[in-house]
Amino acid sequence: MSTTNFPTPDQETKTRAPQKGSGAKNAIIGVLAAGVIGLGSYMAYDKNKTGEKMQQQETTIAKVTDEKSDIQVSFDASLARLDSMTSANNGLNSKLADKNAEIAKTKNEIRSILNKKNATAAELGRAKMLIASLNDKITGLEADVARLTTENQGLNNDKVVLTQEKEKLTTDLTATTEAKTNLEKKVDVASTLNASNIVITPVNVKRNGKEKVSTTAKRVDKLLVSFDVNNRIAEPGSTDVYVVVIGPDGAPVASSNETFTTREEGDKSYTAKLPVEIETAKSKNVEFAFAPGSNFQQGSYKIMIYQNGFLIGQGTRELKKGGLFS
Repeated sequence: MSTTNFPTPDQETKTRAPQKGSGAKNAIIGVLAAGVIGLGSYMAYDKNKTGEKMQQQETTIAKVTDEKSDIQVSFDASLARLDSMTSANNGLNSKLADKNAEIAKTKNEIRSILNKKNATAAELGRAKMLIASLNDKITGLEADVARLTTENQGLNNDKVVLTQEKEKLTTDLTATTEAKTNLEKKVDVASTLNASNIVITPVNVKRNGKEKVSTTAKRVDKLLVSFDVNNRIAEPGSTDVYVVVIGPDGAPVASSNETFTTREEGDKSYTAKLPVEIETAKSKNVEFAFAPGSNFQQGSYKIMIYQNGFLIGQGTRELKKGGLFS
């Protein structure tokens, strides 16, 4: 049996066999390591891409948020401009009702977009366009308000002038009316008739119808009253003359319960109401007969003549008691 340091064929075979299996393992490990490295690289790349997308989305969101904020600021400015103009011209709003309705509709649509939490870029673009339209409407409204304000100021100035003219006319009219009233009063008073030539005749009517003047009370059947009326400025036409007969006892002898109004004594009962047709500046004779309905009394009978509320004439007639054979 020999001893040597070189391996025998069998030993060599045994030794090489394990070395062959170790190489395959190493190859698999290498492939796996390459896969892991590739996967790591892909994951790093994918993570980088995802980060970029997230960054882009965050940038987009921030841009949309900023744009929405800018739109809100722009809208608020438009509203402030509108409120300032409207509050200063409340008196003209009724004349601008149609345009105010259009503006209100536009405002509501803009608010609807801005109130959305996730408003799209298209919606925000619509809001921008609406705000531009709103500003155009406000500009037109401002022009209308300025024009109406100028017209209103002109109307106010005209109103002031007309008010002053009206006040002057009212003052003049009042003065004229007062003058006219005073003149009418003067004319009314001046046109009152005058009674003259008053004659009171006591008459005794005999059985045969003949009439005879008598001053004895128990023989007098009636008093014939005659007088003339005239006035230089009285208008032609009919007027009423009232006659009041006062008996010896001082009481008026009334034919009815009717009264007439005097200027100074109030209402009075009358004995006779005589319609008279008068002519300007011409005398008119008036006659009437008075019988008391009972025997005449001894004493003085007073005849008072009124027209236009004034006492225009009066006369008296004394009736005697008479003797035994009178």
